[in-house]
Amino acid sequence: MQLDSLVGLIPELNKAFFETIYMVGISILVAIIVGLPIGVLLFVTDRGLFLENTFFKNIVGFIVNMVRSIPFIILLIALLPLAKLIAGTTIGPTAASVSLSVAAIPFFARIVEQSLREIDKGVIEAAVAVGASPWMIIKDVLIPEAKPGIIQGVTITVISLIAYSAMAGIVGGGGVGDLAIRFGYYRYDNTVMITTVVILICLVQLIQFAGDRIARLVDKR
Repeated sequence: MQLDSLVGLIPELNKAFFETIYMVGISILVAIIVGLPIGVLLFVTDRGLFLENTFFKNIVGFIVNMVRSIPFIILLIALLPLAKLIAGTTIGPTAASVSLSVAAIPFFARIVEQSLREIDKGVIEAAVAVGASPWMIIKDVLIPEAKPGIIQGVTITVISLIAYSAMAGIVGGGGVGDLAIRFGYYRYDNTVMITTVVILICLVQLIQFAGDRIARLVDKR
């Protein structure tokens, strides 16, 4: 593709870029709202902790691992009926956000659980010893102590979702990946392919920089 043709494709690039932001934005919001509580529950119900419940942990842990073990492209296709039910369509960024959200929830939940495991157990034991309620321990001890790790987890999840969103283009999900497939792959246009790759690299680098900086700012240790 010549330079003038690429310039003519700028509106498509702009549309695809904001579709990617839209898909990832919805998915990370759902992942935080649903995945954060799941991650906390996976931690606090573990053996020896103040809400120990191995049955709950094993069941939820199994479900989380099961979803995480499914390759995203298979999950994307398998959840098309759910996307149809929720979004009313199986194509477009809104429909793709359904599969992205389902993939992001267990991924983020495990990152939250791991971040909580890095907290000094003495801090938790001290909170239990002074009679703090489970909700107070979670709200005032666990979340603040794990905040840097959780923010890093959000960063990692967002970057993973950007990669997943590119795969959503296979089923017409829109976004930069869809543009790369339609113009770069099907039409054998290397210029478009390279352009979309550069856009994704810049976006990931920007998100990683912002995430690292925010994590350092909130880390009071």
